[in-house]
Amino acid sequence: MVFTDTINLPNLAGAEVMGFVLVMARVGGLFVLAPGFSSKMIPAQAKLIIAAAISFAIMPIATHGHPLPTDPGPLAFLIMKEILVGLGFALPLAMLGGAIQAGATLLDTMIGFSFASQVDPITNTQNAVISQLYSLFTVMIFLLTGGDALMIEGLAASYRIVPINHVPSFSGMTGAMVTQLDQVFVAGMEIVAPVVIALIISDAAFGLVSRAVPQMNVFFVGLPAKIMLGFLVIGATLPFVAAHLSDQLQASVQQALQTLAS
Repeated sequence: MVFTDTINLPNLAGAEVMGFVLVMARVGGLFVLAPGFSSKMIPAQAKLIIAAAISFAIMPIATHGHPLPTDPGPLAFLIMKEILVGLGFALPLAMLGGAIQAGATLLDTMIGFSFASQVDPITNTQNAVISQLYSLFTVMIFLLTGGDALMIEGLAASYRIVPINHVPSFSGMTGAMVTQLDQVFVAGMEIVAPVVIALIISDAAFGLVSRAVPQMNVFFVGLPAKIMLGFLVIGATLPFVAAHLSDQLQASVQQALQTLAS
């Protein structure tokens, strides 16, 4: 009996390794697209260790009751499928981050900060001051409200919708993603709408002043005033933005699961 168990041990170890690789392929989607997890501030080695730890934790849930193929061809197909499923789950979360960046970029343009851009440590791209502020604020809110745990729980729940050895409808997933792309601009405007309205009113006021007093250099006076007004409104609305981001994150996780179920 001991000899038989010893003979089956390599097969058991091989099945565990295959299960870990397949789970790792789906978990990797978070570290490619999801806000916070995909941050350039996290070293690649740290991302690999965290992804491996999450994969070890999810693997018993993902592989329980689901036999895995042993042939290289079907196994390679499952790995590619898991990569696509992981990216499909993380895409609605990335859309939320993109919506925030789009809204913040609009504020930079309206205030005038778009003339001076710096490297954003979160996205490793050229962004202006307001974009970097909202980027750091978003990551902070996600961490403080347990957004990282919510995304991991959603990823674990995805195995109930798309089991590890099941192939979803990629055409339905693509259609759901295209539909969600239409909501990116709306979500971004919801976050920055109070600041945009205040800046539009200030522009209209300075336009009236320039007509009434043509000798005044409105650009010289208006730029510092718009910067001060913008930061005042941003500071006043940050608590509401934090609550909205928390709700939007939960909605994005639900959209990600609905995308996989399409």
